[in-house]
Amino acid sequence: MDLKDRVVAHALEEGFVMARVCRPDAVPEMAARLDAYVAAGYHGQMEWMAERMHWRADPSVLWPEARSILMLAESYAPEHDPLAVLERPNLGAVSVYAQGRDYHDIVKKRLKRLARWLIEEAGGELKVFVDTAPVPEKALGQASGLGWQGKHTNLVSREWGNWAFLGSIFTTLDLEPDLPEVDHCGSCTSCLDACPTKAFIAPYQLDPRRCISYLTIEHKGPIAPDLRAAMGNRIYGCDDCLAACPWNKFAVAASDMRYLGAVGAPPLAELAVLDDAEFRTRFSGSPVKRIGRNRFVRNVLYAIGNSNDVSLMSIAQGLAEDPDQAVADAARWAVARLS
Repeated sequence: MDLKDRVVAHALEEGFVMARVCRPDAVPEMAARLDAYVAAGYHGQMEWMAERMHWRADPSVLWPEARSILMLAESYAPEHDPLAVLERPNLGAVSVYAQGRDYHDIVKKRLKRLARWLIEEAGGELKVFVDTAPVPEKALGQASGLGWQGKHTNLVSREWGNWAFLGSIFTTLDLEPDLPEVDHCGSCTSCLDACPTKAFIAPYQLDPRRCISYLTIEHKGPIAPDLRAAMGNRIYGCDDCLAACPWNKFAVAASDMRYLGAVGAPPLAELAVLDDAEFRTRFSGSPVKRIGRNRFVRNVLYAIGNSNDVSLMSIAQGLAEDPDQAVADAARWAVARLS
């Protein structure tokens, strides 16, 4: 086998479900798309999207010496119905990707092992990235043939569905690029129809400012009152559009059991009373930890307000004077809803 075939085979041995190659300049349309996106304000409070846009818009600027980009997908497909918890409003619904250990750590270590192997085999220089640098991973994923960006804007594959983390290895080695993947969504609108807050402006166009994943993770301060009821008991992320995709019939089981961790669907009553130290301890090693106690408890209080469980009233009342303004506001909203 030539070098590319061998690195792809080794990537699969490492646990990735697919590996494909593209050039750093494979997405020339990215600059215009990003400019229009930020100009429209769709990035909301995600200021980092507007920073270093010249890097994010053109991977060849990020590292000019790179000649090839190896794009990799790693499955975290759930073993259960991720939407079943929505029928139990006294429990907190946490997005599948955050159920276990932080994927940044797991995927990056796997990427580094693959990179070391590649250096030993062929030399060259390499840089590895997994959602930690201004890399347009989904666009590069489509350009490399990993999958296509579906109508929900996430990468979809006929071979592994849409439950996957993406990683990339930039290298000075010259690897033969693969053909881009074409769109296979057809007339299906399942993902668009599933969105609780109607965050899709149109197919392939998401307004994150209405997306529950953005609201529960990125948005600071109180969430707009007209969106709170639609959040239900989703306290960290949202999987509705991903779960609705018919291509998940081809989903590949997660290769690393650490993704299927013990976060589960905790009772809201337990989560609302966590102080900062307890929150950090409970979610140590989890992606949930990065949003901090205040934003997390704010989310939990919205879920309490949507629970119709009057037994949770006293917990909400106890947080109505919380030092954090967003928590206190969410607590008062929950009390009013339960009343």
